Amino acid sequence: MTPLLRSATRAALVLLGFAIVGTAVLAFTYNITRAIIKHNEDAARLKLISETLVPGSYDNNPLHDALLLPPHKLLGTTFPSHVWRARKAGVPVAMVLEVVAPDGYSGDIDMLVGVDTHGRIIGVRVVSDKETPGLGDYIDVAKSTWIHIFDGKTLDNPGRDGWKVKKDGGQFDYMAGATISPRAVVKAVHHALQYEAAHRKALYAPAPRPKTPPE
Repeated sequence: MTPLLRSATRAALVLLGFAIVGTAVLAFTYNITRAIIKHNEDAARLKLISETLVPGSYDNNPLHDALLLPPHKLLGTTFPSHVWRARKAGVPVAMVLEVVAPDGYSGDIDMLVGVDTHGRIIGVRVVSDKETPGLGDYIDVAKSTWIHIFDGKTLDNPGRDGWKVKKDGGQFDYMAGATISPRAVVKAVHHALQYEAAHRKALYAPAPRPKTPPE
């Protein structure tokens, strides 16, 4: 082996060693941080879900009692979405649906809609939106109390014709000069109630157990 080839081989081995060590360090770091990241994500998700439920009304962890729903027009979804179920001593008390209002002023408005077993809304939260700052702020519970306008509402209260903003002849308030955002949210929440009413029995059914592979 010539000195040049020997030097090149030594350099290649050194680089290979660095690559192996670097990969091992990255894998070790990923394994440590993955659990932390998942824990933080679950905590944030559970916080949002709990805001749409009545405190003390359930004793399970809704994150562990979920179903994946296929896309549906009434949910405004074009992708699978979740429903989380709340139970007290094993008895269903409420559910939280992932809902999308596709006709916001600047695009989709992602929401969570909490509904109890009587078809009554117990909480609505906007998770993300692209609405114009200032005009769309009041659909955000951190900036306005407007979203609480849905609490206690059902399909029959205010009735089909009432599920519109007042500008369109309905019963829901809106901010002057900013009708599109509340109109989209009202429509999406109404559709969510329709979906819940049509699928209530299936939505509260126990989550299917994983199939045991044959021995």
